[in-house]
Amino acid sequence: MLKCGMSGSQVKVFGKAIQALSRVSDELWLDPSEKGLALRSVNSCRSAYGCVLFSPVFFQHYHWSTSVEVNGTKSNLNCKLGMKSILPIFRCLNSLERNVEMCKIFTRSDKSKVVIQLFCRHGIKKTHNVCFQESQPLQVLFEKNTCSNILMIQPRVLAEAIVLFTSSQEEVTLAVTPLEVCIKSSTEESMDLNSSVYSEMFVGPHEFEFFQIGVDTEITFCCKELKGMLIFSEATHAPITMHFDFPGKPLALSIDHMLLEANFILATLADEPSRASSPQSLCLSQKRKRSDLAVSNSKVGKKDNKAMESISRKVAPRNLYADEILSNISTLENSGSPIMKRVNSDTEEEPGSSSLRKVKEKH
Repeated sequence: MLKCGMSGSQVKVFGKAIQALSRVSDELWLDPSEKGLALRSVNSCRSAYGCVLFSPVFFQHYHWSTSVEVNGTKSNLNCKLGMKSILPIFRCLNSLERNVEMCKIFTRSDKSKVVIQLFCRHGIKKTHNVCFQESQPLQVLFEKNTCSNILMIQPRVLAEAIVLFTSSQEEVTLAVTPLEVCIKSSTEESMDLNSSVYSEMFVGPHEFEFFQIGVDTEITFCCKELKGMLIFSEATHAPITMHFDFPGKPLALSIDHMLLEANFILATLADEPSRASSPQSLCLSQKRKRSDLAVSNSKVGKKDNKAMESISRKVAPRNLYADEILSNISTLENSGSPIMKRVNSDTEEEPGSSSLRKVKEKH
């Protein structure tokens, strides 16, 4: 059972989270617990996962129970919603922030419905009944604390880079060295005759709130989920942290806030010759495809063997690998900010270095 309430400003943040997760999948899980209300989403091919955990103190009131009674039997709340059903409710967030005085969300498990009530100005009340499906929420297993490269940056800087790319840009490449970071168009997509513009943006170390590069690397990942994280960061005004290693290992995008925590895990592309000899790499297939993220059931705790699927791409000259030391994502949600622990490490910035931001476009 779930019962919670929010003010108009809190509704805007909550709605931004739903909008961001809609970039990941067309399905949304509500997963209440004593830690708060988690919104989860994972795409059908298991190459992208998003989770936003709202602390109980985020809400004006928050109540939940470990079990609900359905047809005389008790079971845990396993609530999966269709994104097309819930997204229109939180479409016009600026209007909701101005007009909504209180938003209440509660479940009616006897009828398999989530009820969202909006108490607006002038005594207007809007009630939405969204049907849900009994389905246990999924979680991605990924230990981001083991990553060698960590970047913490204000979302406005990433937003400036994303503006460079056309709406048809499906993938972007992030190249890092101890001297600078480059965000650029994917090499393969730039070779497409339909893409006439190749863009790149260079950012110096001083543009970052935290800058640690343990290994020079280039990773390529989907742009859509990154845009989703930027959508959510607009509401939180919190910096985005990126954890990653060499190509083929997932990229973690996270936001740590006093009242909430967001984690987006994205699969990346990798060259087979460069990683095939690595003892940490495990080739999933001899075919060229995108590596699927390992997914587990949060209630049962077992890996989903059906999670490994491939997705088609216009140009796929690379093989992808899954080589992670896996741990439950709930550990990440409760471990505090891993970045703050790394800030006090022996990593030092090069004295006298100056920030550098350049933008190049080639036609």
